[in-house]
Amino acid sequence: MTVTFADIRAAATRLDGVAARTPVLTSQMFDRLVSRQVFFKAEHLQRTGSFKFRGSYNRLAQLDAPARLRGVIAFSSGNHAQGVALAAQLLDIPATIVMPENAPPVKIMATRGYGASVVLYDPARQSREEISQALATEHGLTLVPPFNDEQIIAGQGTGALELLQEVADLDTLVVPVGGGGLISGWAIAARALNPTIRIIGVEPEGADDVRQSLEAQRIITISPPTTIADGVRTTAPGPITFAIMRELVDAVVVVSDRQILAAARWVALHMKQVVEPTGALTTAALLADLLPSTARRVGTVFCGGNIAAEMLIQTLQA
Repeated sequence: MTVTFADIRAAATRLDGVAARTPVLTSQMFDRLVSRQVFFKAEHLQRTGSFKFRGSYNRLAQLDAPARLRGVIAFSSGNHAQGVALAAQLLDIPATIVMPENAPPVKIMATRGYGASVVLYDPARQSREEISQALATEHGLTLVPPFNDEQIIAGQGTGALELLQEVADLDTLVVPVGGGGLISGWAIAARALNPTIRIIGVEPEGADDVRQSLEAQRIITISPPTTIADGVRTTAPGPITFAIMRELVDAVVVVSDRQILAAARWVALHMKQVVEPTGALTTAALLADLLPSTARRVGTVFCGGNIAAEMLIQTLQA
């Protein structure tokens, strides 16, 4: 593999004192409901409101002086955008972010609030990759991909490292899947610390590019998804993440938008935590009993909490 456990440990050193060491939450009510012990890594409480800050900072911190001076560019539906924007602000690097017009307004506003320039595009007609690459070439910017990058993956893996340092004897990790950066980093860290741990991914219906790709044993590109979980509206995994997932991920399960909303509502009402729809993906899978019966001590993650007021109202009314 192109990313090693040593890379994740090095990322943890870079992030020490910069990223929050987020708490691990539990709920006896939830455990009784799903008949398992579940430990939630609270990355919705991370800086910028999602795990994405970890990978972004790890990537930008390794740029040389000329690259920092020219600046960086990234494409994202929101959370990677904010992660790159804040990391760039902290490291005094100019940042341009390419975002879809249908990204949640709260995420666009936050990205601009961190000092980044935002370029909007129509995801139905335009390619964010092509726009970003053209701007990078024209202005000499460093492209910071949202998931298909070794240092992004290593940064994301630090969350699993923290979880497994705090909670012993987990037998299963359940991780949301978009392009695969998070689950790739988590799988590498977890298998280094516990070679027998099971790794299960969760995708929304209609956005299951990774599940289809793993079943076909090749990268499958799907139509732009319309799932309510905007953080995982990817059309295909990357070559790097696909190779890691093919080796380390045991299964990918799929949940509906209705199940996602119900899970986010449960978390808000009973755990008193506000998570965005993407942040409730794995909770939805647990509530739907999609894990093997042998999964008894489960680690998972609230991956993001950047939710618009309108979506929060819809969630609470689900």
